[in-house]
Amino acid sequence: MSKIPVVYWSQSGNTETMAEAIGRGIAEAGKEAEVINVSEASLDSLKEAGAFALGCPAMGDEVLEEDEMEPFVAEVEGFASGKNIALFGSYGWGDGQWMRDWTERMKNAGANVINGEGLICQEEPDDDAVAACEGLGKQLAAF
Repeated sequence: MSKIPVVYWSQSGNTETMAEAIGRGIAEAGKEAEVINVSEASLDSLKEAGAFALGCPAMGDEVLEEDEMEPFVAEVEGFASGKNIALFGSYGWGDGQWMRDWTERMKNAGANVINGEGLICQEEPDDDAVAACEGLGKQLAAF
């Protein structure tokens, strides 16, 4: 059985908490998740996967983290066509523009963004946000 990758970058731990909850949802649906920090992630494993998740909090002026996650996402754009991708992340300010921009990028690259939008939560994920992440993991497992 192939693992479903859940690749994330997290500064404060909020997006990591979301990634772990997505991984639990995948496992609850009977599949195996690979929850991994972007610094240790393999682009090849994403190329082979039919579905995967990418997570990053809003940074700076509502952008992806620029040193690790942005270059990784730019590489993913090159092979995203036909992939089922879940996007997620936390934010502390703004209104979620970074996620709308990211969703548009992935759609423009030909990806099927699950639910048509990314899953976001403000600050630390509460019980409802964790449950939503677990639900997203179950959706990923269906592909």
